[in-house]
Amino acid sequence: MSADRKRPTHIKLTSHPTSHGPTPLQIRWGAAEPLTRGPVIATTNGPAPRNVIGSHAGGYAIYRALAIAAGALDRGHRADLTDTAPAETIGPHPQWADPERIVSLDPFGALVADVYRDYVQSGYDIRPTIAITSANIEVPEIRRALDAGRLSPDGRILRGAGTAVVTKAAIEPVWYLPGVARRFGCSEADLRRTLFEETGGMFSELVTRGDLEVFLPPIGGLTAYVFGKAADLARPDIPLTARVHDECNGSDVFGSDICTCRPYLAHAIEECIRGAQGGGVGLIVYFRKEGRGLGEVTKFLVYNARKRQQGGDRAEQYFARTECVAGVQDMRFQELMPDVLHWLGVRKIHRLVSMSNAKYDAIVKAGIEVEQRLRIPDELVPLDAQVELDAKMAAGYFTDGRVPDSGTPAKPKGRGLE
Repeated sequence: MSADRKRPTHIKLTSHPTSHGPTPLQIRWGAAEPLTRGPVIATTNGPAPRNVIGSHAGGYAIYRALAIAAGALDRGHRADLTDTAPAETIGPHPQWADPERIVSLDPFGALVADVYRDYVQSGYDIRPTIAITSANIEVPEIRRALDAGRLSPDGRILRGAGTAVVTKAAIEPVWYLPGVARRFGCSEADLRRTLFEETGGMFSELVTRGDLEVFLPPIGGLTAYVFGKAADLARPDIPLTARVHDECNGSDVFGSDICTCRPYLAHAIEECIRGAQGGGVGLIVYFRKEGRGLGEVTKFLVYNARKRQQGGDRAEQYFARTECVAGVQDMRFQELMPDVLHWLGVRKIHRLVSMSNAKYDAIVKAGIEVEQRLRIPDELVPLDAQVELDAKMAAGYFTDGRVPDSGTPAKPKGRGLE
């Protein structure tokens, strides 16, 4: 019988507890033992109802729906997780058992096939929210660093062709709503209502299901790249070089020269390789927060406004042009960013390759020590990106050199740069 014929003719609403039938399995956020904590169940297949709001795979859940609607995917398909276990063990770390340190991801998200095996065998459809694998990455700038003699192959971290060996982890967002609300200094009720209203009522359970405290938001996640041994990230005595980078497709992928994103990212990768070769460990965390969380359409509109304004693109109007279009200068909000560092067990960053005051402040506030901050070398700043860099340094961006005199740019409203 086809999947369509098996499908009930009525639509099952999930707005109220009585619509779910049996009581969902409880999630005790912050419990040290995974069985005590309970699995995250965001699927409709299984002996008991979902115990979270939202869907797996973030924004990609819509593609899954399209695939089912188009008949390309059986709605009852369950992933065969044979041989998908993490390529390297990460954790558990003490931070996993602190409900205040990790509120935006599931620490056990890579281990569900193992720690929740009995649930799976009993018919529960439990899916990983983290996957850990090994990879070889090739970045042209690293090849050029080899040619220039700044790096040398060692066969372990960096191979002769300019290929770097990494462990990488893809992480989907899993939000513990009470903890997220506390991070942002608002009530859980206000957070739930605003999420409900600003998504056009997409998730009615946000305002009707106070018993469900975990939300899988329809947003992009992050990827962590580790150079060296992942276990060394949790050792404060081993030098850690790290960069937390927010997505910039135009620069990171296509090399647009209006910002410093790709040059800074490539510079950080070089520093991570150098640090790992010297007995330390390197870490790049790549967040999907395109255009400061404003999106690429808004970013391109701002580019036009900056270039066409009277007097041309200039530092003292850099933030104002963004706010004129978007109503805010930055929506990345780094409050949740340190969670991945806690998941990795990080307690100290010896060299932070970032000039962002917001990222630094968030990391330090999270209880992670930062020993040194590295700015982007002047020779790596594209000509068209100098306006952006000058504006940011004048507004409080870290620099160990000059602070440009660019008038008095409007400062971000308590949020970050970079």
